[in-house]
Amino acid sequence: MFNTLSPDLIRRRLTSLFPAERIEDIARERDVVQRHRTIDITMLVWTLIMGFAVDGEARTIAGFQRAYSAATNQTVARSSFYDRFTPALGALLSDLLEHALEVAVPHTIAPQFELFRDVLIADATVFRLHRLLSEFPATHSDQSGAKLHLVHNATTQSLEQFQLTDERTQESSQLRTGSWLRDRLLLFDLGFYSFRRFALIEENGGFFLTRLKSNANPLIVGERRKWRGRAISLPGRRLQDVLGDLTREIVDVTVEITFKRRPYAGKQSTDTMEFRVVGVRNEDTDDYHLYVTNLPDEFTPRQVAALYGLRWEVELLFRELKSLYGLEKFQTSDPAIVELLVVAALLTLVVSRALLGIFQELFPETVFPRERWARTFRSLAQLILEELAQSFGHPPPNLPELLFRDARQPEKSRLLLSERVAEAYTR
Repeated sequence: MFNTLSPDLIRRRLTSLFPAERIEDIARERDVVQRHRTIDITMLVWTLIMGFAVDGEARTIAGFQRAYSAATNQTVARSSFYDRFTPALGALLSDLLEHALEVAVPHTIAPQFELFRDVLIADATVFRLHRLLSEFPATHSDQSGAKLHLVHNATTQSLEQFQLTDERTQESSQLRTGSWLRDRLLLFDLGFYSFRRFALIEENGGFFLTRLKSNANPLIVGERRKWRGRAISLPGRRLQDVLGDLTREIVDVTVEITFKRRPYAGKQSTDTMEFRVVGVRNEDTDDYHLYVTNLPDEFTPRQVAALYGLRWEVELLFRELKSLYGLEKFQTSDPAIVELLVVAALLTLVVSRALLGIFQELFPETVFPRERWARTFRSLAQLILEELAQSFGHPPPNLPELLFRDARQPEKSRLLLSERVAEAYTR
């Protein structure tokens, strides 16, 4: 069963994702290695990616240094290692992440989604930072917070776009509509809700699906399904005015929405478009979950509601970043290092998903739950890093040397607790 698996398979997949030549070329362009040639820049990058997955202290610079030394069997002065964490190194990591997003592993779209090139999910999450980081103002004046904006590709299980801002930045401002949405379905929550955005997505040949705001009361201009018996006629009436009178299990209507176009030459025009609103009755609350979309009728209201449930994918992704990769545990007050570590976390996620793709391809009948996979990946991250180091020509770790170097007292003048107590009694 495992004849096709080998460490070489994993190494080849990872080094094809981020070839050493590409890392070195970008590092030279960014002047990352111009003055510091004692550190292997390729292994430093891989240490940031794989070291980020390791539990606990590996998310500190001291932890990264230990992971690097263990993998390369190379002693690096702590001050010298700290000096590498510069904006230039952050720019190198960002370039690699952009590259990874461009070469995402293709995935066969499920038959029921053959209408779409991809299913995308836009969302954002907030995480706390050192309170002295004034570059990342939070909603509360005595805190600092960052907001990570993502577009997750549910089809390829990869990241499509990302931005890092302060907590106060509105999600909607970070999502640009355009031709890149052609033949793609975009799912998003009310943070991105905008009638003008709906129109632009359709005009660019894309599809969208989101919840309808509770106070939205569009004009119904048509019904998309026929009802037997003495059904209430809906065209010509406002949606909220008729919902309370309906007993049907689903609602499926065409509505007219009025919105303002973007100002041009000092003028702002008003426009109208027709979209689809579907509702599925919630048995517990006895009301409707309402969605607005431009999906065609071949998607039933219940399928539309189930499709919106895919948004949970990005919530799981955020939970993975926070709970498993410690996105909220940065112990630094340097904004450049914060941005660097966020990109490193996203690179860790990309690498984890790339390896998961290998196993899903080789064992299509086996289920690999995401969080279980992520925990397994974390537990083996240091071993993977050491395999990579050896493939780049570094010797195997010298365990006695590592134990001696990392466990010894770093400064002779620093007394242990027992020595301090004994000294106090000898005075």
